[in-house]
Amino acid sequence: MDFDSDDETNIIEEDFYAFLNIPRDASKEDINNAYRRLSRLYHPDKHLDEESKAKAELLFNKTKRAYEVLSDPHQRAIYDSLGVKGLDTEGWEVVQRTRTPAEIRAEYEQLAEERAERKKQQRTNPHGLVTININATDLFNPYVDELMDDDVESGGLPNIEVSGMTFNQSVEFPLTQKDTCTMSGSLHTQNGNGNGDVSFSWRHIYSHKSWIETEFAAGNGPVFSLKAFRTLSKRFFWNGGTMLQLAPQGFRGGLVSTIAMQIDKHSVGYLTYQGGLRNFVSSSIVRDTETGTGSLIMQLGLPHSFVSVSYARKMMNQELKLKVLIKLGTFGGLVEYGVERKVSKHSNLSAAVSVGVPSGIKLKIRLTRANQVYSFPIHLCEEVMPAPIFYATIVPLVVYVVVQKGFVEPFLKEQRARKVEKQRQDNRQKMAEKRKEAQAAVDLMQAAYERIMIDETSKNGLVVVRAIYGKICAEEGDVIQDLTEEAIDVTIPLQCLVKDSKLVLHDLSKSQLPGFFDPAVGEEKSLHIAYTYRNQQHEVLAHDTEPIRIPKLGKSARASLSSNQRR
Repeated sequence: MDFDSDDETNIIEEDFYAFLNIPRDASKEDINNAYRRLSRLYHPDKHLDEESKAKAELLFNKTKRAYEVLSDPHQRAIYDSLGVKGLDTEGWEVVQRTRTPAEIRAEYEQLAEERAERKKQQRTNPHGLVTININATDLFNPYVDELMDDDVESGGLPNIEVSGMTFNQSVEFPLTQKDTCTMSGSLHTQNGNGNGDVSFSWRHIYSHKSWIETEFAAGNGPVFSLKAFRTLSKRFFWNGGTMLQLAPQGFRGGLVSTIAMQIDKHSVGYLTYQGGLRNFVSSSIVRDTETGTGSLIMQLGLPHSFVSVSYARKMMNQELKLKVLIKLGTFGGLVEYGVERKVSKHSNLSAAVSVGVPSGIKLKIRLTRANQVYSFPIHLCEEVMPAPIFYATIVPLVVYVVVQKGFVEPFLKEQRARKVEKQRQDNRQKMAEKRKEAQAAVDLMQAAYERIMIDETSKNGLVVVRAIYGKICAEEGDVIQDLTEEAIDVTIPLQCLVKDSKLVLHDLSKSQLPGFFDPAVGEEKSLHIAYTYRNQQHEVLAHDTEPIRIPKLGKSARASLSSNQRR
């Protein structure tokens, strides 16, 4: 799993919306109501002794600060765009405080685009493909030399060799927002023979509807090509190109043209013609939905024609894909099945077994890391046999499980632990202040808590029996566990948020609520609430940023708890 290494992401920042317990799209009235509610709790004049006054002044100032920012459209626009650091920066790039909130947001978006463009100018956006072909047919079809003396035993280890390698690499050089130069090169070797080429291209984007690209390549003779793209209408677009190669045999030309049509929301049809070096006509339909991707390809050409059907099923929030491919043509046919798994934020690992005639059986392993692709086709057998199919299917699965459980998961666990520890170190002082602030808020809530409890109890309303916030390993039906260093009791703060026998928490981190703090920085947290309503007991378990609305109305509140609040 990839983690953001920016230290700024480790610093906990104030969330005024969460502190006031209002949504991010709260209206002016919502902000005023939240301010009045907290002011009744924390106004220094409401408390008599000096210690309580000092605590109340601290929390009242925080309440006032949140109210001043969110009630002022200009400050709120800056805060929504940049957070507290935007308010604290005197020389912020958007200095025109007389502008409207919409203009401030538009200015920020423009500045963000300019910063992204500057970053784009600084990077070369490398793309690479490394393919290593492995010949392992000796595992299942041992080579027997008929001229060898029968008295000489042919024992020994199977001969596994690298039969070919291909290296492709390209880098982009953005010149302007509309012009990009690309340099690429490739090397290929097969059974001791090799070749390579290098190319330079320039692409100019005329608009979002069209671009043109010229390319020069040198390798097996210089090649000049011209490519273009054009959106013809809302549903049709075209791309194509022409090329001219100066080969030892003379000039050779080629032409390719593709017209595509958007059939419906999820389907696109393509019609392609290529002439010159290769001659064929191809038509295909590609359908991509949330659950899977499928394609049908039919190609007529010389010397090769074929029909291909493929489908990839997306599973586990698209982190896993099951793939199958069937292809029949003039040179034979094959069936290919495999799986692709997202192993980290920027990496995918896939394995596929190809069974074909006359190609035999191949195991294809592919690792994609950002824009770099590493491919390992392993030729296992030249004939279709059960044994290589079985081993090609089972062995990669066993190896993946062993590596995942024995190496990857322990490494990721250690990496997450280091990140959490770094977050705690970066926020140690701030967390001590938050803990002290939360305790002060709870102390000041005592009178309000008792009043609300008496009122809710008298009318059989919503009474929070116990609430725990933090790192909780409880499931539906479990009794709320005892407090630990990573979980805190928030019964009093939650009861004080009850109004008219209702408790509403928005999709923001609960750690910012008055009386709360984060007891497990960097860890996943939950809120477990046990409450009574109309003399019936209920409980809710929700993730940190999930919204909560209780009680649930109906015959049984427990039965009607939404699935995302019950675990």
